[in-house]
Amino acid sequence: MSRTLPQLCAFAALVLVLGATACRNHGGRSHEAAYVSAPQTFLRDRVATVYNKVATVKNGERLDVLERSTNRRFVHVRTANGADGWVEQRSLVDEDVYRVFQKLAKDNAGAPVQAQSTTHAETNLHVAPGRDSEHLYQLPQGGKLSVLKRAFARKAVPGAAPKPKPPTTSPAKETEKDKDKDAGVPESAASEATAPAESESAKAGPKPILEDWLLVRDAQGRVGWVLARLVDFDIPLEIAQYSEGQRMAAFFVLTEVPDSGAKGRKDKKDRKDKDDNDDDQGPPKSVPEYLVLFTEPKDGQPFDFNQIRVFTWNGRHHRYETAYREHKLGGVLPASVGREDFGKEGTLPTFTLHVRDKEGTVVERKYKLNGPIVRLVKP
Repeated sequence: MSRTLPQLCAFAALVLVLGATACRNHGGRSHEAAYVSAPQTFLRDRVATVYNKVATVKNGERLDVLERSTNRRFVHVRTANGADGWVEQRSLVDEDVYRVFQKLAKDNAGAPVQAQSTTHAETNLHVAPGRDSEHLYQLPQGGKLSVLKRAFARKAVPGAAPKPKPPTTSPAKETEKDKDKDAGVPESAASEATAPAESESAKAGPKPILEDWLLVRDAQGRVGWVLARLVDFDIPLEIAQYSEGQRMAAFFVLTEVPDSGAKGRKDKKDRKDKDDNDDDQGPPKSVPEYLVLFTEPKDGQPFDFNQIRVFTWNGRHHRYETAYREHKLGGVLPASVGREDFGKEGTLPTFTLHVRDKEGTVVERKYKLNGPIVRLVKP
């Protein structure tokens, strides 16, 4: 027995080594995964100045991690097709970031869409508002997005010295204090006028730059945050012309009404060889009526919207008109639209807003549209 024990121990050690080697080099998937965050990159056969490209990987692709270089700049990975090679760490994110995106999609699966939009430039999908937050997916120029929510974050200024953390003041409260700046007073003039009162804040450096961010869902169902200035709302030009310098925060189709005076009649040029009769007019044209939420044309506002307008269609004059307008709202997204039975009035379009009252509590308001008349529905 004394002679076989060392042999058994040596055999067990050999089995462990062989098993570890097999697990590392088998064709299956490893326990650690990474995802390509670059638009596109390639795998190299070695970590050296001279190398060969062995495969190309694309944005969002899952890779199995085999090992990491000593300086952790490169990662040895294997693709789903079995190709393996080295890739730079900066082109990857770990599985935790992927799980955050999965959770965002799950948590906002039933979130009401606030607007349809289009990207006017390539942009990254982030896990949270802010340029420094992790990103995985890249959205192409012209990509279609559904807007779900809005937030704002501080903009990191390149080359700026790190500033000490403020006591407990949130960005929203700091924005409330910027009344001189909001009123159009130059920053230098505002600082001179309030030098004694703002001596403490002046020590902390310049005021932060705030940027609006939007929580969006793309055509593939992926949910994340994008910089708001890189997105254009797909609202019709007939409505957009009434913005009056304000920024649109959301818009909804409340209902559609027929326009009896616009039955799709063709131009006279197209009808010169046809009889001018009623049978050639076609069916009545259906025109949507809109609820539009507006905000100030400046990032970092403490509200998501502060004005609403309802646009109804005047079938006699064939144009949109403002049926309802309300100002000075501390609105909070999301808003929603629907239909409800009001007895003798019938089933009418409704919309529900969330606004802050004088105490700062978010309360719900429901409105109904009966023809061109909008009324608040009492609780």
